[in-house]
Amino acid sequence: MAASILVAVFGSTYGDYSKSFYFVTFLLPVAMATSYFFNYYIVPQFLLKKKYTRFTLYTIYTLIISFYLEMVVITISFIVLANYNYGELDPMMTNIFVLGFTIYLVVLLKAFYLLYRRFRENEFRLEQLKDEKEALKTTFITVRADRSNHQIKLNELMYLESLSDYVKIYFNDQSLITRDTISSFEESLPETFVRIHRSYIVNLDFITEFSSKSVTLGNTELPISRTYKDTALRYISG
Repeated sequence: MAASILVAVFGSTYGDYSKSFYFVTFLLPVAMATSYFFNYYIVPQFLLKKKYTRFTLYTIYTLIISFYLEMVVITISFIVLANYNYGELDPMMTNIFVLGFTIYLVVLLKAFYLLYRRFRENEFRLEQLKDEKEALKTTFITVRADRSNHQIKLNELMYLESLSDYVKIYFNDQSLITRDTISSFEESLPETFVRIHRSYIVNLDFITEFSSKSVTLGNTELPISRTYKDTALRYISG
């Protein structure tokens, strides 16, 4: 889409769409690489982690390097398209500022649109989590233990521990053992509960400390296994 727009702009100005096509083909990869690096490295690593100083510096460095690469590409395109006869090119196409501005405007506009959409998706996700937390205040799970049915508020449920064919549930300074599997609880509990180990599911709201190897809930420390490490840390760190 971006390439088509650029070909149309330069082709109508230059009067030769075939040369315009080749010209844009030379320039577009640099701008697209810049866009990709900006969106999938600089933004996630710095902007979304609120490292604004590094984000600004890396953005400036990236644009400088990208600009110099474009100068190299422009020189090559002059050689190929005009045999380095600068006078044969249309004034608009020989204006370096216009070239750079047009290329980055078309490509980076899409980049910022993707960034904005990602931001909106994160906002929507935060709203969902807020709604889930509100729902937890009045939501219960029913557990069969000691020949009776027990209703446990989800916002009081701290964590679950697998005991082979049984599951021990820790909640509100109490515990119950029910004959069930931890996998069945994993499927039914909302996303505020995360599995960190084949034997443990924890409530994110009770986590007071965490590392790459364990989580702490009050005075209880539980291990994070390699199998669940990536997913668990992604949810825990937010």
